[in-house]
Amino acid sequence: MNIGIVGLPNVGKSTLFQALTKKNVDRSNYPFATIDPNVGVVQVPDERLWKLSSLSKSKKTIPAIIEFVDIAGLVKGAAEGEGLGNKFLTHIKEVDAILEVVRIFEDPNIIHVSGNVDPKRDIEIIETELILKDLETAESALSRFEREAKTGDKKKIEKFEKLKKLVENLKSGRMASSSKENLDISEELRLLSAKPILYCFNFKEGTPMPKNLPQNSVLVDLQKEFEVSELSEKDRIELGEEQKLPILIKKDYELLDLITFFTTGEDETRAWTIPKDSKAPRAGRAIHSDFEERFIRAEVIFWEKLLEIGSWSKARELGQLRIEGKEYIVKDGDVIEFRI
Repeated sequence: MNIGIVGLPNVGKSTLFQALTKKNVDRSNYPFATIDPNVGVVQVPDERLWKLSSLSKSKKTIPAIIEFVDIAGLVKGAAEGEGLGNKFLTHIKEVDAILEVVRIFEDPNIIHVSGNVDPKRDIEIIETELILKDLETAESALSRFEREAKTGDKKKIEKFEKLKKLVENLKSGRMASSSKENLDISEELRLLSAKPILYCFNFKEGTPMPKNLPQNSVLVDLQKEFEVSELSEKDRIELGEEQKLPILIKKDYELLDLITFFTTGEDETRAWTIPKDSKAPRAGRAIHSDFEERFIRAEVIFWEKLLEIGSWSKARELGQLRIEGKEYIVKDGDVIEFRI
């Protein structure tokens, strides 16, 4: 699963990407320093994994990961091609969710493409460009959907009616995500404004906080996070510097509606990523397709219970391993052994 880091130029996107991934990227103080997207893989912080690994004395410990994609800054008019906008919007189409970086501090030494900092306006610019690109995509699909509806198939007629309503919503300036009713059409057309969004407000100490921040948002001093990420773990501990990025990574994981289950043993303890509300066979697919196709049952225990008991074998002795079948919905934090 991947997250696209999106925003206007010079708001801190590449600084965030470098702090997250430790990859060197161009952070120059001018628009479009990034042209082609940078991609990096980031571990999902999870203390449960390390506790289970310690319990099992595992030789290897493998965390869950998220891929972050640093996408070049969008500008007003991007949907019409301004600032290579069409190319950059296409990059957004390839990601599963959006991490929108919004700068909320003034700094005369850092160029702002609009001349001044205005978080509300900047969010509106980005979202308007997403909507305009989606409108172009949706309108171009109308004739195809209409032809299919003329066959008389009820489902195709319903799809055409949904698309017409979606086009009306986009024309009125509403994001595709504002209507759950048209979610299936939005996903089929891979609409940009249907993707879940987490807002990252980039601030500096003393910055006045904007009012009425979107509910799904985090406040991070990205320059400070970048500087802390450059320190060794020893120096961070000595200086008492604690990174805020783990909070942001976890929120991104939740944004994608993902949960984690674990497998643990002497050879390896591993965190596995699956969609929320997955049934046991689907969870098995995360390990190997055979685990889904040939699923018989799963032995399950919650991670805290396993730590409390002290070992997998003792949990079995005490009858604490639950036997679950194909309809079992996996919970975040389950430790599972599959039987195929």
